Amino acid sequence: VVGVKKGGTRAVLEFIRVHPDVRALGTEPHFFDRNYDRGLEWYRSLMPRTLDSQITVEKTPSYFVTKEAPRRIFNMSRDTKLIVVVRNPVTRAISDYTQTLSKKPDIPTFEGLSFRNRSLGLVDTSWNAIRIGMYAVHLESWLQYFPLSQIHFVSGEKLITDPAGEMGKVQDFLGIKRVITDKHFYFNKTKGFPCLKKSESSSLPRCLGKSKGRTHVQIDPEVIEQLRDFYRPYNIKFYETVGQDFRWE
Repeated sequence: VVGVKKGGTRAVLEFIRVHPDVRALGTEPHFFDRNYDRGLEWYRSLMPRTLDSQITVEKTPSYFVTKEAPRRIFNMSRDTKLIVVVRNPVTRAISDYTQTLSKKPDIPTFEGLSFRNRSLGLVDTSWNAIRIGMYAVHLESWLQYFPLSQIHFVSGEKLITDPAGEMGKVQDFLGIKRVITDKHFYFNKTKGFPCLKKSESSSLPRCLGKSKGRTHVQIDPEVIEQLRDFYRPYNIKFYETVGQDFRWE
């Protein structure tokens, strides 16, 4: 699972690891971005033990925006299947900012970080929270190494409204039986998203941690409108490239 940050990658990982044919690493190894010099044996040593019939999964959302990651993954195995969880880039940026704000309460405002010049509508694409959402740009690096048939895009929005449907497509993509279905989920009203009725390791219900489902910072609607305009051409290009309309407009 190579991306994207604040898209729903943790949910996809927790949901897919319920499948008996999948084993997943719980933490993010950051091998293909930060720890590459530690070598492939180090990376392998982190992985859960699997049978030949099982798929090993890891997730590190920053891979999607790391220039070297596609080539490095390709050099390890050109058959790797890649999952990218995307969501509306404006919402994603606000979620990203909200997370940072909870750790560093004294950072500048969202508006201040989003624009180089707000009256001219000049968006600051060097700010990571904005940059990550330019999906079409990052995807180009991946398509230099991997065909689209090896990349599956999960809608972060549908993951909340129809988790079983989205996870059905993930299971099809991985070539495993559709084991995870509607009966695995219930909707948690306080969190505002679906939770697993029982997790891989216990028969108790499992919801994502308290860092998920945070209430977003209130942003001036005009700022949101300007960012929507900024992302529109990138979104359209992304839809055209992947052959899927995510309806973020």
